[in-house]
Amino acid sequence: MIFVLTINRKKNNMLIFKFGGASVNSAAAVKNLTNVIKPYTDKLVIVISAMGKMTNAFEELLQEYFNKGDKIQFHADKIRDFHFDIIKGLFDNSRHIIFSEIDTVFNDLQKKLSQQPSENYDYEYDRIVHYGELLSTKITSIYLNENGIANKWTDIRECLKTDSTYREAKVDWSKTAGLMNDTFTFKNERIYITQGFIGSTHDDNTTTLGREGSDFTASVIAYCLNGESVTIWKDVPGVLNADPKWFDNTVQLNNISYLEAVELAYYGATIIHPKTIKPLQNKDIPLFVKSFVSHTERGTVIDSNISEDSLIPSFIFRMNQVLISISARDYSFIMEDNLSQIFGIFADHGIKINMMQNSAISFSVSVDHDKRKLPDLIDELRTCYRVLYNANLELVTIRHYDQATIDRVIENKRILVEQKSRNTARFVMQDLI
Repeated sequence: MIFVLTINRKKNNMLIFKFGGASVNSAAAVKNLTNVIKPYTDKLVIVISAMGKMTNAFEELLQEYFNKGDKIQFHADKIRDFHFDIIKGLFDNSRHIIFSEIDTVFNDLQKKLSQQPSENYDYEYDRIVHYGELLSTKITSIYLNENGIANKWTDIRECLKTDSTYREAKVDWSKTAGLMNDTFTFKNERIYITQGFIGSTHDDNTTTLGREGSDFTASVIAYCLNGESVTIWKDVPGVLNADPKWFDNTVQLNNISYLEAVELAYYGATIIHPKTIKPLQNKDIPLFVKSFVSHTERGTVIDSNISEDSLIPSFIFRMNQVLISISARDYSFIMEDNLSQIFGIFADHGIKINMMQNSAISFSVSVDHDKRKLPDLIDELRTCYRVLYNANLELVTIRHYDQATIDRVIENKRILVEQKSRNTARFVMQDLI
């Protein structure tokens, strides 16, 4: 679908909140979520991710299931114990309906695990991993209802419709918009609890929207329902100019434009899912990034204001990169037909290119190190080309750079690839030994 800019929209006093895994990773965290929500009297759609690191845990379970390993039950039990530990911290009554509700979800998961997997890994991924979102939203919804925050649990798969590109499903916007307006009516409810990251095909197979896709879910809902704003609640005070895991002395960005947010997300900033911004920009819906720990603080606002974009340099780090260099075997030029073929091979293997650079006789790309997909990609490339690669690299992007910021980043590093434009500098590099 091609979006049409629709600035003069009719607002309907409805907010969309998105809570990530860190905000519901324990019983104490779920209790804190009530403190975040209570001050709001608006109509709310609350989108919740899987609890804690449960997406990772479900991916480990999937690996074992898909490879027909002998630790399937071990991983399933670990996931079950994690969720029931949280439930026991939230509900004193061991006979509360929540226990049977969640047992039903796990019984359904067990039925799937007892079946033979298909040969389509991405299809099986979406069939298994989505349970994390179902569990987190059911637990949170029931707890909120018990504690004075009346809400309706809603299965997002009933209204967020996609194609069958498993793990990277594309939204059917026209179908989804109609179903969402039929689903989130606010006639008898002020608050809805629903899942991020997941949707379904027209024949009701579960799909996922891409890793960390819950932000995008919130954006889709806001676009379809003409929401007043979207707020992403994080464990940081707002959008920072670098990931504190990799960078000291980070600075909060108080206001950035839609364009700057798209650039940061494109280059790999993990604070916002790359697809989130476009639907919001099309209807001029502001996006707030706020802390669920200090929930009264201002946070960061992302809107049409561009005045602060270039005031503070931003740093985006992508670790565990592989630099692949592709050249013709006879040292002939890499031409447009070669590039078309190469891009097709990457697309067929589902590997995204994070950075690319070409010369007369070679084409180099930096990609995430996917241990499952990468060997097959390289094998196919080698049927036509000479292929060399380096692993264990990092890709650093600096927005609004100056020489001092570059010197800070590349100190004690060996630079393999360097690119600069007017606003952005990028480096593929490794530690000097």
